[in-house]
Amino acid sequence: MSYSKKHILEALRKVKHPETAQDIVSMGMVDDIWIEGNKAGFTLSFKKPNDPFMNSMQKVCMQILEQELGKDVDFTGNIKVKVPERKAPAEKQNAETLKDVKNIIAVASGKGGVGKSTVATNLAISLAKTGAKVGLIDADIYGPSIPKMFNVEGQRPYVKKVGDVDMITPVENYGVKILSIGFFINPEDALVWRGAMATSALKQLIHQAEWGELDYLVIDLPPGTSDIHLTLVQETSVTGAIIVSTPQDVALADAIKGIKMFTGKHINVPVLGLIENMSWFTPEELPDNKYYIFGKDGCKTLAEKENIPLLGQIPIVQSIREGGDYGNPASLNEGSIVEKSFKELSAAVIKAVEERNNNLEPTKRVEIKTK
Repeated sequence: MSYSKKHILEALRKVKHPETAQDIVSMGMVDDIWIEGNKAGFTLSFKKPNDPFMNSMQKVCMQILEQELGKDVDFTGNIKVKVPERKAPAEKQNAETLKDVKNIIAVASGKGGVGKSTVATNLAISLAKTGAKVGLIDADIYGPSIPKMFNVEGQRPYVKKVGDVDMITPVENYGVKILSIGFFINPEDALVWRGAMATSALKQLIHQAEWGELDYLVIDLPPGTSDIHLTLVQETSVTGAIIVSTPQDVALADAIKGIKMFTGKHINVPVLGLIENMSWFTPEELPDNKYYIFGKDGCKTLAEKENIPLLGQIPIVQSIREGGDYGNPASLNEGSIVEKSFKELSAAVIKAVEERNNNLEPTKRVEIKTK
């Protein structure tokens, strides 16, 4: 008796997958049937790479075929198995997206209004002016201001398909690669998102971006301590954190909380140092005058108390505010007081990162263990 592919398919319809109770032909599991003389074979395509019924189903197929078609046709050794490629664990995939990023620097503040985003913007630009390759993520999901400060408000990053993932090409200006949720929303719209939506957006900015080679990836975090901060230390190995504060006692009280959050045993991210913003007011026309509007050396005292470096003191100068408002950051103004302050700050940050890397092990991602 001669057999055809139709006979083989009809026999295999009697084989059902234990999990679904459907026959393997209807499930599309039978492929590449062939017949050569008294030998025949086919491929069993499983949906899962670790299907627990893989071996047993091969045996059942053999039994059914012998029962239905007799022993005149031999399938021995000719029932092949095909499984989908195992996807790398999410953690490994995420690590791959930042594999060419040497240092990740989190810029944080205990409270809002201390100029954290302004400092992050000018620091990133000053680092880039040293010849370093720099990226900046605006992780202040609810109040993104980086697009405006970089004069790229209204631009939309290019998105392309890589495999089954949409990859984002960061916008670039002033030598810095930038990504912000602000690129994907109307600047006048208020984001009313639950925590899970905000953290998901941050993960996309980190892992679905073509950052390429970077010496520094600066993360501008929202004020306080939140889901965003926890997500960052879970998703990346943060090289170190920088805390921005003004010298006044109210701001310093919150800055301490920021320091404790990063250095706590569950987070354990080194604090590279403190940056004191709005340290004093210096009129452009009186560059040698200093007026300590918010108090004097508050961050210096706190840095000494916490045994961490004071990385820099940034004065209040009108050009800093104007630079942020008009998308022309003050650190671009060669020879100005502010440009000099941020140049010194970037040098201090580079030194702090080098010392941290020479003396400490790489930061481990935070793992949340559930019982």
